[in-house]
Amino acid sequence: MGYLRLLRQRSVLVLWLAQSLSVLGDRLYALAVMWVVYASTGSASLMGLIAVVESLPYIVLGTAGRHVVARFSTFGRLARVDAARALVAVSLPFLWSPDPWGVALLLVGVLLLGSLGALFDPNLGALVPDLVEPDRVQQVTGLFDLTGRIARIAGPASIGLLLLAVSEVQLFALNGVTFAVSAVALGWLARRYAVVTGEGAVERPGKARSAVRAWPVLRAHPRVGLAVGLHGIALFCSAVTAVGMPALLATRYGAGAAVYGLVTAAVGVGALLGNPLASSRRSGGWLAVYCGAWALQGAATACMGLVLNLPALLLLALVSGLVTPATSVTLRAHLGAFAPAERLRLMSVDQTVIRTGGTAGMLLLPFLVDASPRGAFVVGGVMVAGSALASLVVASRLLRPDAALPLPAAARGSAVAAE
Repeated sequence: MGYLRLLRQRSVLVLWLAQSLSVLGDRLYALAVMWVVYASTGSASLMGLIAVVESLPYIVLGTAGRHVVARFSTFGRLARVDAARALVAVSLPFLWSPDPWGVALLLVGVLLLGSLGALFDPNLGALVPDLVEPDRVQQVTGLFDLTGRIARIAGPASIGLLLLAVSEVQLFALNGVTFAVSAVALGWLARRYAVVTGEGAVERPGKARSAVRAWPVLRAHPRVGLAVGLHGIALFCSAVTAVGMPALLATRYGAGAAVYGLVTAAVGVGALLGNPLASSRRSGGWLAVYCGAWALQGAATACMGLVLNLPALLLLALVSGLVTPATSVTLRAHLGAFAPAERLRLMSVDQTVIRTGGTAGMLLLPFLVDASPRGAFVVGGVMVAGSALASLVVASRLLRPDAALPLPAAARGSAVAAE
């Protein structure tokens, strides 16, 4: 398998292991923060506020902070970001108290972690393609996508065992430990790699890449802008399944948490099966694959609101998970083919769009779920499928061709291992 060949490269192996642990810690943190807030306050609206506060820095920095984000576009500076995240996360259990002051401190901690994450996530995504040759960008993108898929299953599965030994608040400290491990791995990579620019000058890990404006790049590559916009619409509609699945199961089937766990597991298994397929795609037509995958997922979501029995619902959940990697891997691999500065800016824009869409969906769509869980699934699914098909039509009939893609960084010798 291509993943095993990738993992024989020490740099890829070290970063993948560190990020696997870090993403697992993030899942534990996400579960812990919601549980702690609800257990202490009994307020579902405050849980929603936590989600908004965590996403707000992504939106602000992605919209108006391109120069700030670009300053952290090296492994060494990302190591410092993760060290700061470790410090914040480890401090939270010592500052937390089940009163308004403790909740306020927790909100500040969530805001800090969100701000540091907004610096970290697009930069790491932009650096990963530099670890491999251009023809393996699709595979390495799939490998790191697999990290999140595994964490989504392992996180909820492991939290029950961990809570036998530690409290919910102490899960924050465990997340801090995972950030510390990631910081060490990134520091090792900073010493191992030098980045070579297109002019042949060596750009040492301490020197950040230049910031570029997004609009000229998107004008030259309109299909990328179309794909990013579709990504935002899809993440807006994803709030239907995130919020609405428990309501759908309860009102339609009289089912509880056990069946909800089974549906979630079906999505996770489908995503694990779909990941190798998405990462092994070699042919062109990336936008057709991307839009087709979203159309299938939208259709599956709409059908979830229409089916009459649980086996059919589980099958649709499996299909939904199966096509999910084709969306994330396809777009990120295509962005990974851009030159480093453009790649970072486009990944930052994509992160901003999906965070904005996801936050708006979590604020607005629960009202639709409250009115009709089944109707919410149908509306959300049709919106995603319709947007995907409309994007294909626009791309094929109305948009001018993309400009020639810049040579990938790896093709220009961007990642030179210090063997």
